[in-house]
Amino acid sequence: MPTGLKQSSSVVSIGFALNESAANTFTQGSVDLNLSPLDREVFVVLAVNLDNDFPDNIAATDTQVRSALTTTSQAVMPNLGDANCLVRTTDAIKSDATGSVSFSQQALETPPSTLEYIGIIATNDFFVQTQGTANAGAKGTAGKLYGYRAIASADIYAALVQSEVLSA
Repeated sequence: MPTGLKQSSSVVSIGFALNESAANTFTQGSVDLNLSPLDREVFVVLAVNLDNDFPDNIAATDTQVRSALTTTSQAVMPNLGDANCLVRTTDAIKSDATGSVSFSQQALETPPSTLEYIGIIATNDFFVQTQGTANAGAKGTAGKLYGYRAIASADIYAALVQSEVLSA
């Protein structure tokens, strides 16, 4: 348990799904955690699983589907170097006239057992992003966020909210 936090719920999983608004278009959705700011409630993230749709296999065309989960709203597809990005995944098919090869890249879907948590969400929502490249139709992602609610001390809560908002 992180210092300055008191666990107030058991571990819960929150499912979500998001489809592109149109093929190959950056699309973002938000998921409300119903946290209570008056009680200084935060959500401690233990793990995230993302499951992308498969990209289209089009001869001589590279295709992909990317998705991410962040603690703040994004205008473009984030990467793991962004402060509020908890996970990002890419599924791609590299294709030329003679054949195709598929690739999958995931980052920290399930954390090593040595980590107590992978992130803390201090504001009320988390955000899911998805975007395809060169696909014939709209693609999407689905996933689960695992964690628990906790009550933060006043100074820790203020620091967490300020850090999350300022790094957006």
